Amino acid sequence: MKRLLPFVMALLPACQQLTIDGSAASERVLVAAGDQTLIGWQYGAEWAMPHWFPLCTPSGRDMLVQQAEPYPHHRAMWIADKVQLGDGPVVDFYHGQPKALVPRIRSDRALTATSEDARSVVLVGAQQWVAGDVTFLDDERRLRVRWLDDGQVSIDLEWTLRASHGPVTFHSDWIHYAWPYLRLHPRFSQQGGAVVVDDRGRRGSEAIHGQYANWVDCSATIDGVTEGVAIFVPQDGEWHKWLVRDYGCIGPRRPDAQSGVKFTLGQGEELRGRVRLFVHRGDAATGDVAGRYREYVAGKPR
Repeated sequence: MKRLLPFVMALLPACQQLTIDGSAASERVLVAAGDQTLIGWQYGAEWAMPHWFPLCTPSGRDMLVQQAEPYPHHRAMWIADKVQLGDGPVVDFYHGQPKALVPRIRSDRALTATSEDARSVVLVGAQQWVAGDVTFLDDERRLRVRWLDDGQVSIDLEWTLRASHGPVTFHSDWIHYAWPYLRLHPRFSQQGGAVVVDDRGRRGSEAIHGQYANWVDCSATIDGVTEGVAIFVPQDGEWHKWLVRDYGCIGPRRPDAQSGVKFTLGQGEELRGRVRLFVHRGDAATGDVAGRYREYVAGKPR
C-alpha cells in the first residue's frame, strides 16, 4: 500500500475531480470527488474479509452499515460463500466456520490503480480464500468508479474466482449469499421507510425477494432529500433471482445453475461475475434508473 499513493498521484497529476487516498496504517482506500467520499475499500487484518465501505449518496450520507446486529458477519458490501477444496472440509467463509480453521479472505495490499480520465478510476486487487494453512481460491476484484453529473456515481464491479489449488465445490444455500451482498444502513432499509422497487414495477421486499429482475433500486427521503442506489445485472443470457430483506439486505444471485445448488469448479476453472451500482439523486423514477439500465446493457461506458 505504501506504493499506491505515489503511483496514483503520478498517474493523475491533473485530476482535480477524482482522488484516491490510502495508507498502510489505515488499511483502507477511499475514492473521493473533491471533499465528497464516493466509496471505500477496507482490507484490514481486523476483518475476516475485505469489503467496500463506505458507499455514499450525492449528499454524503452513508448508505451501508459496516457491521450490524444480530448479524455481525455482515460487512457493508461483500462477497463470500461456503466452499470445499477437493475432498477436504467444507469451510464457511460467510460465517467464519469452523473457527478452528480461522477462515479468512486475505487481501493483497498491492492494489493497483489506473485512470481513464479525470472523472474515472479503476482499482484492481487480489485476494485469497484461506483456512488454516490451505488456500482454497484465488480472487481478483476490479472496481471502476465514474463520477457523473450532479454528484451521481456509476460503479462497475467485476470478480474472478479461480480454482488454482484444486477442484472447489460451492455449497451455497438460498439464504446466506448474494453476489455482491449489500447491507444497507437502517435509514435506507424498507423497515426504515425506504422504497424498494424492481424493473418490473414490483415494490417491497416481499414482492421482489426470490424473483427474477434486471435491476433493483432502493431509495429513501431523509430531511427532504431523496437519494438511492440501484444494482444492475447484465443481460448475459442468464436470469438472476434476488435476495431482498426488509431490514436492509439486498443483492443478486448467480444464475440458477450455480445458485442455491452444489456445483464444482475444476482445477484452473474460473467463476466470473459483474454488476453495476448506480448511486443517484431522486427515486427510481425521477433518477431515471430504467434509462441508466438501458445505457448499461447497450454498452455505454458510464
